[in-house]
Amino acid sequence: MVSVNERIEQLRAEMASRGIDIYYVPNEDDHLSEEYTADYFKCKSFISGFSGEAGCAVVTKDWAGLWTDGRYFTQAEGELKGTCVELMRMGQAGVPAAMDFLVANTPENGTLGFDGRVVAASSVLRLQRALKEKHAAVRMDEDLAGIVWGKERPAMPEEKLYVLPKKYTGEDAAERIARVRAAMAEKGADVLIITRLEDPCWMLNIRGDDIACTPVSYAFAMVTKKTVSYYIDPKKLNPEVSAHLKKAGVTVKKYDALEKDLKKLSNKTIWADLRSLNAYLYEQIGTDNRILNLPSPILQFRACKNRTEIRNLRNAHLKDGVAMVKFLYWLKTNIGTIDMTEISAENKLYSLREEQEGYIEPSFHTISAYKGNAAMMHYSATEASNAVLKPEGFLLVDSGGTYCDGTTDITRTIALGKLTDEEKMYFTKVLRANLRLARAKFLYGTTGNNLDILARGVLWDLDIDYQCGTGHGVGHVLGVHEGPHGIRWGMPAGRPNAVLEPGMIVTDEPGVYLPHKLGIRTENELLVTKGKKNFYGQFLHFEVVTYCPIDLDAVLPEYLSDEDIEQLNAYHAMVYEKLSPFLKGKEKSWLKQATGKIKK
Repeated sequence: MVSVNERIEQLRAEMASRGIDIYYVPNEDDHLSEEYTADYFKCKSFISGFSGEAGCAVVTKDWAGLWTDGRYFTQAEGELKGTCVELMRMGQAGVPAAMDFLVANTPENGTLGFDGRVVAASSVLRLQRALKEKHAAVRMDEDLAGIVWGKERPAMPEEKLYVLPKKYTGEDAAERIARVRAAMAEKGADVLIITRLEDPCWMLNIRGDDIACTPVSYAFAMVTKKTVSYYIDPKKLNPEVSAHLKKAGVTVKKYDALEKDLKKLSNKTIWADLRSLNAYLYEQIGTDNRILNLPSPILQFRACKNRTEIRNLRNAHLKDGVAMVKFLYWLKTNIGTIDMTEISAENKLYSLREEQEGYIEPSFHTISAYKGNAAMMHYSATEASNAVLKPEGFLLVDSGGTYCDGTTDITRTIALGKLTDEEKMYFTKVLRANLRLARAKFLYGTTGNNLDILARGVLWDLDIDYQCGTGHGVGHVLGVHEGPHGIRWGMPAGRPNAVLEPGMIVTDEPGVYLPHKLGIRTENELLVTKGKKNFYGQFLHFEVVTYCPIDLDAVLPEYLSDEDIEQLNAYHAMVYEKLSPFLKGKEKSWLKQATGKIKK
């Protein structure tokens, strides 16, 4: 196998032959998906050797670097060891943003290169403006990382589409198309270009399987006042999907036909989000058109779940809760008596979810991380790293399922046996952070940035932090991570504040991560719900829709307030009430004990 260093040298040879001084390899696909992509698009991982799902690589004539965020620092340290690639820890003092680095390190009269199909139009416009002062050029017509990858590169996926019926979505495709057109009329748009992978799926009530653990298909769409064009590989269609699209008035075109259709547009007002429209497609749009550079209206539509979707997602969490309780019972009663590893525990949970009615697939690859491995937030056990589980310390399990009813995401940190007082203290502090956020009441107009301190403040009081957001949106039978909302601190570029609206789902997942020592996270999903409306305005609050006990074996009640304890006891009573009808015998008895009341 060709080493990372050899791949980078081959890339430099391709750069040199074209007069390129610095080359940028992002993580994204041609839809600018921020995290999960098909294997075909994983050029960043191929070139750098870093397998994490975020970041980018930059290669110059004599240097190579990998940018990633705090979730992946420990993982990246291990995977980059022994290579020529330097880890650039995003957000840390002295580490420039990748885009700033590209500008600073492109020489006067030099050339910056990248594949324009996987870089956002907004990013390229910014780079071009900055490099103009240096009389430097941008070349984005070739995928040099792909050239180096060659015949070994995976093929584009060709998985079949399927219809998600109205009983799960609450609206048919024609109704959703009408909502999109109404939004276009409000903005005065003649054309809407739909680029995010989730958006055509939501609008047309179809799903796919092109990306592992995410039920989407590689496809674009374009909506006008009278037409809807759907750009996809025709191999992915079956008679049922074809009939469904025809009934909705949708014209199916080849995946690459969007390029030609964009060239045909003239004197139109085109709604396109330049953060999710790739630079190559943007260049096909004639300059006589007017661009409305706004997020797609579908982003907000799919974030705010309707009554049918909410009812179904509660059903999905019931099924998921049953699978999780069966898993926790198995783990707690067998640890130390049978052989267990991170991977065997992970596989056990997969099998229990598969038993649930309407199960489709995992919503992401399960994180099953023992002791120090859990300090890597997005750890994935391999045969090389697969730790043996013992009746001591913590096992962190972050997992989820996609069902016909909805998508779930849950993390439980499980005491496998003896714990230190320090471990229990950190566990209880994380629990307190989770509880504080979950009981928040707030006025309409509040964003996740406003609420983050409720959770994070508990850990800041200990002079520690978790280097990620506190919560993210969750799709309905779509991606486990979605926007526009989230719960995080600061004002990250490209992630503006989004008001929390009724019907939104957001996770609540504070944590403590001590490198090479431990990782603790407790995660539930929250539904934004209307509260009282009075003189002060419309109040909102959260409903916890995740049903699974939190491990009382790791709780030190003295670190909880009376309000925390009352809230935890109420949550556990609700969990038992909802899940016990679906359990029998020892599993039901175990759940009764696991959801028992605690007191100081």
